[in-house]
Amino acid sequence: YVDCEDQAEVDAYWDKLVMAGATPTACGWIKDPFGLSWQIVPRRFMELIRDEDPGKVKAVMDAMMTMVKLDVAALEKAYDEA
Repeated sequence: YVDCEDQAEVDAYWDKLVMAGATPTACGWIKDPFGLSWQIVPRRFMELIRDEDPGKVKAVMDAMMTMVKLDVAALEKAYDEA
């Protein structure tokens, strides 16, 4: 996977891969033109799913499962509303 500092870095990698012919799939995964799959992951996502509250972790995971490219703001919203 690609560890990204923030949403801007996620967007930059994602956009460059798409422009190079990569195919987005789901949950932050994208397949490059050579057939390799990469998950483009913001560090904030990793922080959120390490929370001790299982309800908050589930909310973040459920939100992530609906995404193609991971969206930090939406993940944080799910966390905050759990």
